[in-house]
Amino acid sequence: MVASTGRQGAAEGLPTGATRRPLVAAEALVKHFPIHSGLFGRETGRVQAVDGVSLEIRRGETLALVGESGCGKTTTGRLLLWLLEPTAGRVIFDGQDMSSLDRVGLRAFRRRAQIIFQDPFGSLNPRMTVGSLLREVLRVHRLARGEAAEQRIGELLDAVGLHADEASKYPHQFSGGQRQRIGIARALAVQPDFVVADEPVSALDVSVQAQVLNLLADLQRRFNLTYLFITHDLSVVRQIADRVAVMYLGRVVELGDCDSLFRGPLHPYTQALLSAVPDPERGTERRRIALSGDVASPAAPPPGCPFHPRCPHPGVDDTCRTLVPPLRTLAGGAQAACHKI
Repeated sequence: MVASTGRQGAAEGLPTGATRRPLVAAEALVKHFPIHSGLFGRETGRVQAVDGVSLEIRRGETLALVGESGCGKTTTGRLLLWLLEPTAGRVIFDGQDMSSLDRVGLRAFRRRAQIIFQDPFGSLNPRMTVGSLLREVLRVHRLARGEAAEQRIGELLDAVGLHADEASKYPHQFSGGQRQRIGIARALAVQPDFVVADEPVSALDVSVQAQVLNLLADLQRRFNLTYLFITHDLSVVRQIADRVAVMYLGRVVELGDCDSLFRGPLHPYTQALLSAVPDPERGTERRRIALSGDVASPAAPPPGCPFHPRCPHPGVDDTCRTLVPPLRTLAGGAQAACHKI
C-alpha cells in the first residue's frame, strides 16, 4: 500500500529529507514513569513503559505496532509525536532530532504529525459543532479564515465521506463510525505527513471497522501519508500494514514485512499471538500455542529476556533468564530479539 509519489513542501522550521531516509526513527527510546507513595510522595519505583525501542518508519508506509494491552504501544506512539519526552533515547523526524527543536520548530512539527485517537466519543468536544472543531484547528495553525476556512471544512468532510452541510451538527448526532471520520478529518486539517492511528477501529462494529480501514488506506494513497497503526487486533493488521513491529513488555521483539511475518513468525511470542488468529487462506486451523502465566508488571519486569517466564520454547536456559536479547537482523531481513533463533 506504499504510495508511489511524494508530497512536496515541508513546514518551516523542519528540513525536507530525501525520500530514501526514514521519515520517523526511534533510537533506543526509554520512557519510565515514577511511582510515588507514602506520606511525602517519595519515589518508590518506576513503571518501565518503554524500554529500549528502536525502529524506523519509511515515508509513505504503514507500520503496525501490535501487542497485548499494557505493552507500551500507545506510549511509544506518543513519544514519536513528542507528546511525551523520553527518559532516554532519541526521536528523529525527517532528519531532525526532536530534542533540538525550539518553540517555533515544535509548532512546525505539530503541522506535520497528527494523531487519531482510539475513542471517537471522548476525543471530540460535545459542546462544539463539527465545523467549530475543524475551524479551531485551521485558526490555531493559521491556515485559513473566513470563506477559505468554510471551503476547507467542506473539503475535509467530503474527503472522509461526510457531507459539507453536516458541519453544523454536534458530535452526539453522529454514529461511532461517523465520529471517527470526524476525528480523521481533524487530523488531516493541517495536511500532515505522519499520522499515529491509536487503536482507531477498536471501539467500532466489525462492519464499520472495514469502512474506516478502507478510508485510511484511500487517504494514504491520496495524500502520501505515513502511518503508525497501533492495535492489539491482528485481524486488521494484514489489511492495512506494510510492516509489523511486535511489542512485549516495553520492547520490540520482532519486526518485519507483514506478509512474511504472518507466513512464518520467528519469535515465540509472535507465534503464540498468530496461533490465536484464524487464517482462512490455509483452510485449516493453526495449532494454538497456550502461554502459561500472566504478563509481568512493567514496574517489576523479569531479568533477562522479558518473555522468558512465559516462553514455550524448550530451550529456555540461564542465558534467557539473565541476558536481554538484542533485536538482531536475520536471514531475509526480518528482525527478532531471541537467543534461540
